[in-house]
Amino acid sequence: FNMGQYGYWLWQQSAFFIATSEHWSLVWPEENVGRAHYKLCDRLKLEKKQRRMCRRDPGVAETLREAITMSALECQYQFRFERWNCTIEGRHRANILKRGFKETSFLYAISSAGLTHALAKACSAGRMERCTCDEAPDLENRKAWQWGGCGDNLKYANKFVKDFLGKRSNKDLRARVDMHNTNVGMKVIKAGVETTCKCHGVSGSCTVQTCWRQLLPFHEIGKQLKQRYETSIKQQQLQPLPGPNDQIPRTMDLLHIEDSPSFCRPSKYSSGTSARKCYKDKNCDAICCGRGHNTQSREVTRPCQCQVRWCCYVECKQCTQREEVYTCK
Repeated sequence: FNMGQYGYWLWQQSAFFIATSEHWSLVWPEENVGRAHYKLCDRLKLEKKQRRMCRRDPGVAETLREAITMSALECQYQFRFERWNCTIEGRHRANILKRGFKETSFLYAISSAGLTHALAKACSAGRMERCTCDEAPDLENRKAWQWGGCGDNLKYANKFVKDFLGKRSNKDLRARVDMHNTNVGMKVIKAGVETTCKCHGVSGSCTVQTCWRQLLPFHEIGKQLKQRYETSIKQQQLQPLPGPNDQIPRTMDLLHIEDSPSFCRPSKYSSGTSARKCYKDKNCDAICCGRGHNTQSREVTRPCQCQVRWCCYVECKQCTQREEVYTCK
């Protein structure tokens, strides 16, 4: 179960956790919460070493669930206007993960990015027992806690992810491409670290300044990976990849080894785009694959003409309007 295989495992888990996310915290009574994470770890279908790491810290299981859900939902958001809309249902997901498409490269990158991001945030939020604020030597963690500024612990997250996912495999081109894309996801997280500072002193003067490091919002990470998906490079058999000793790839480009299917018609990779909702002036021509679209008219009631009332509420009227809905033929 190496770093590349984590992407496959994550997408096998995602449908279940998204469907049950609202009830996740209600599975066990409060009096059993001390041992509840053992059962959560068991439900994740982990390897022996991973299960041990999961059980060692009560916060790991919940963080893994968060990473799975966050990565899957972000993928769906980024591809909501595309022919392939990152469905997490049925056999299509598994079949894509077995191939080397551009879509596969995005799945591996977003999954590793999600795990790294969720772990770093969990540390700074105090949800993990074995880590706390950012451990950067140039930032004073105690003062950061005192003033409410706690850096996201990317150092711990990277180390945990590498230990959790295990040694990389370089047996063939596909394995190396998957590993490369997994590392791209982690590197995009690292490149997005920003330093935030807060001033303290009389009347807002900056006599004392506390700084800490924060990760970009995950939506921004998803946006950057989607841009890399758009410019993904097809890797030919004879082209060199980063050497076997490289922990982080030298390039930030995503790589793929096969041309993607059209996703227009039902196949082993998607259910096609028939009956998919589209936006007339935005993407109907693209996702309907030249088949045209149907138009339906319906009445919709929404809040309108809203005004803020003293002291603490917003008053709105209800407006009814007719709108058109477009679906692919």
